[in-house]
Amino acid sequence: MDRVSAISAAVRAQRGRVEALFAELARCGRTEPGFTRPSYSPEETAAHAVLARCAADLGLAIGRDAAANTAMTLPGRDRTLPPILIGSHLDTVAQGGNFDGAAGVVAGLAAVAAIRRLGLEPERDITVLGIRAEESVWFQVSYIGSRAALGALPDGALDAARIDTGLSLAAHIAREGGDPDALARGPAALDAAAIHAFLEVHIEQAPSLEEAGIPVGLCTGIPGNVRYPDVRIAGRYDHVGTPRRFRRDAAMAGAEIALALDRVWAEREAAGCPMAVTFGRFHTDAAAHGLTTVPGEFRFSLDMRAYAAEVLAELEAAFLAAVAEVSARRAVTVTLGPRAEAGVGAVAPRIRDGFAAAADALGIATRPLGSPASHDAAAFAKAGVPMAMLFVRNANGSHNPREAMAIDDLLDAVAILTTWLVAETCTA
Repeated sequence: MDRVSAISAAVRAQRGRVEALFAELARCGRTEPGFTRPSYSPEETAAHAVLARCAADLGLAIGRDAAANTAMTLPGRDRTLPPILIGSHLDTVAQGGNFDGAAGVVAGLAAVAAIRRLGLEPERDITVLGIRAEESVWFQVSYIGSRAALGALPDGALDAARIDTGLSLAAHIAREGGDPDALARGPAALDAAAIHAFLEVHIEQAPSLEEAGIPVGLCTGIPGNVRYPDVRIAGRYDHVGTPRRFRRDAAMAGAEIALALDRVWAEREAAGCPMAVTFGRFHTDAAAHGLTTVPGEFRFSLDMRAYAAEVLAELEAAFLAAVAEVSARRAVTVTLGPRAEAGVGAVAPRIRDGFAAAADALGIATRPLGSPASHDAAAFAKAGVPMAMLFVRNANGSHNPREAMAIDDLLDAVAILTTWLVAETCTA
């Protein structure tokens, strides 16, 4: 049997392990519908324990850093060489699915198990990372686990409150076995300059691969984002009969700002420039609004993302210009509140091309695919680590209970990943 066929067979032999892992993960944070494993919760910790038990069965070395990320390492022949990291997250949004994030950690363990089954020893460490707190909905901070490991948490992040409990990130980290004081002091658990590569497998988050009938996508880039999680518009409450010229309508001001940005998006998309604009929260004050009252307060959240830093800067400038123009014309006050950002994630061409060559050798159909969403891989790319991602076909998007990843498709991605790992580091 040639090496590619042997790798394919070794990966397919992991089906039972993969299915068992997802079944165990499904018991961590089961809700109706879907799954809820908040960042730094007992449910997220339970999911980390599931993967750590699997790693122990494989004979991997298990470690945890101050952010309570889980590292599961297959030692290499020369442990002084920069390691290869494979990872993703195990938290979910509220009532999400069981594959978003978790599939990437399971894929890493399946690839390592296949290498062990082949009797190969890598020349350098291969570490599978279970990363904490990727879903920024919980603390309104991006890539908490990965940025914490890299020593790149933004100022004030440890004081951020979780939206459901009101407790700080530092308090939640401590509750789940981490050490927030050590994070604040440093040094970082990971030295970006001493990492050979970071690889991530993830379900696709729009049904592009499903539409094309292709099981695996080769990531071409991860968008950066700028976020304003709590914008407040203060106008004036008035009687519903108040003539237009006297009104300071906060809701109409919010609508105009949103439509101004939507026009910019439509124009840029028509010109072939991909981006996304999302007003996730968009509401008046439920305690004061009413059928016969002109809204005097309006709130919204804004997420803007693009694949180039200059495009993201232009998008933010358009938003700020709309805020200035609308607030002046409608005599309202706009308070932007906190601002957060995450850098664009550039894929390493050498690794992407290696994935493509591996897929060709295995006879697995792929296509280039830009990520519509943010991923931990972007934090590693921003830190200067060579990064690449594989996407797995998923008909129903993510962040919902209906995520629809087939195990065969995931094993295709694992086969590509394993073939690259063997070519990269198992030379003997």
